[in-house]
Amino acid sequence: MPDLHWIIPVARWSSWPAAATAAPDIGFIEPIVRRRLSTLSRVALKVAHDCVTQDDIRVVFASRHGELRRTTDILRAISAGEPVSPTAFSLSVLNAMTGVFGIARGDRSAASAISAGAETLGYALLEAYAQYTAQPGSPVLLVYADEPADPAYGAIEDEVQGGAIAILLGGEAAMGQLVCTLAGHPDNTSGAGKTSHTTDAAAALPAESFATQSQALLHCLETGKPAVWQGAGATWHWRWHERAA
Repeated sequence: MPDLHWIIPVARWSSWPAAATAAPDIGFIEPIVRRRLSTLSRVALKVAHDCVTQDDIRVVFASRHGELRRTTDILRAISAGEPVSPTAFSLSVLNAMTGVFGIARGDRSAASAISAGAETLGYALLEAYAQYTAQPGSPVLLVYADEPADPAYGAIEDEVQGGAIAILLGGEAAMGQLVCTLAGHPDNTSGAGKTSHTTDAAAALPAESFATQSQALLHCLETGKPAVWQGAGATWHWRWHERAA
């Protein structure tokens, strides 16, 4: 796999920590809908709302497990012979958050939902970038939200950390430019492992490694320092362009 290298113009970003004890404020959602939402959808909507303007915005939503906990509850109800709530079923799909968000904003813009295992966030960043470059005049909102799977599924390799991150891609790039690199391992015989060449000095800074992609990306966003996550087949790097430091 050849290396991939792309730069995201960050207009705004927001996050919600996994360890937060307070409930996220999603007062922009109608109460009748709000009380039916899961914790996952609530934190996703919170960070998404933090980043948007009044303009129509395309959304890329990403989550490894999505509403798996809600789905698991539905399966348990079926197993016990209990009725399943149609509302619970409709909100159990991966893209439930995008539907709720679009309805609340009255926004009919396109929305995508991505799940790609432990590399979900990285590929969502690539998808958001691809959509933005295809139509630079229209902003793209990336929203990542996840939570660990129900214990009923046992141990999961490279399990996610809870929480949410949203990044608004826009030409104004008020926050700066985020450099993303997907590099193959040196022992990959398909030709991967070649080094991406960049000219800014920030590329030479040492990068700290993290257990999950969300932890690595959040560290980069918050501190301005490079961060790395290594998966089974590739290594993901994130750093701010030196002009954003």
